[in-house]
Amino acid sequence: MATVVTVTSGKGGVGKTTSSASFATGLALRGYKTVVIDFDVGLRNLDLIMGCERRVVYDLINVINGDASIKQALIKDKRVDGLFILPTSQTKDKDALNLEGVGRVIDELKQEFDYIVCDSPAGIEHGALAALYYADAAVVVTNPEVSSVRDSDRILGIMQSKSRRAERGDAPIKEHLLVTRYDAGRVERGEMLTLQDVQEILAVKMIGVIPESETVLTASNLGQPVVLAPESIAGQAYQDAVARFLGEERELRFLKAERKGLLSRLFGGG
Repeated sequence: MATVVTVTSGKGGVGKTTSSASFATGLALRGYKTVVIDFDVGLRNLDLIMGCERRVVYDLINVINGDASIKQALIKDKRVDGLFILPTSQTKDKDALNLEGVGRVIDELKQEFDYIVCDSPAGIEHGALAALYYADAAVVVTNPEVSSVRDSDRILGIMQSKSRRAERGDAPIKEHLLVTRYDAGRVERGEMLTLQDVQEILAVKMIGVIPESETVLTASNLGQPVVLAPESIAGQAYQDAVARFLGEERELRFLKAERKGLLSRLFGGG
């Protein structure tokens, strides 16, 4: 049976779409047939990060409205077997995302895929609620900053009360925490929350910590999920997060500030 995983955040700019792309790609690399859906109607970005923006013909709203079939709208990734993208509309209003239509799309995708990853808009507006409603599991993306963590706490509350599982009295959505843009040096200087602080506030199982890395921006500009850059620490951290989501035990890495040697400090080298 397919699992619906919603990647969400309370605040914009935390790396949620970047995480959705790498998370879906990581699942496909593990051999699971995976589709990632963009729910951010009007602000479509997932296709850019996945490098398929020129291949978009039909989108999620076309499918919901009956203007195209799912097969017409799905884009097959050229790099990873078993990975597909369902983009959304850049021009339609968010109200086009009605729950009944989203449910039909997800039910059809469940017949073919192992994982359906929903890239939710930030916050608690209509698109975010539509992305959360059918979730079996959620990855809450947050930065180690007070405002981001507080907004994530709000999203967790909405998940526990407004999902279909909550309405039916079913088992709750399985919650997972992904901390992004982690800068160990700033944490040590007291400029960011510690991971212990974040965990104490949110009380959700942490599946990954993604360090601040230029590779993330570079990969996004190239239209390539950073998980496909295995030599980078961010790529490795996303691989670890996917493994933990799938139940593997892996120690958290990249949590300490890099110490420069004497020559580096003297001459400014990396």
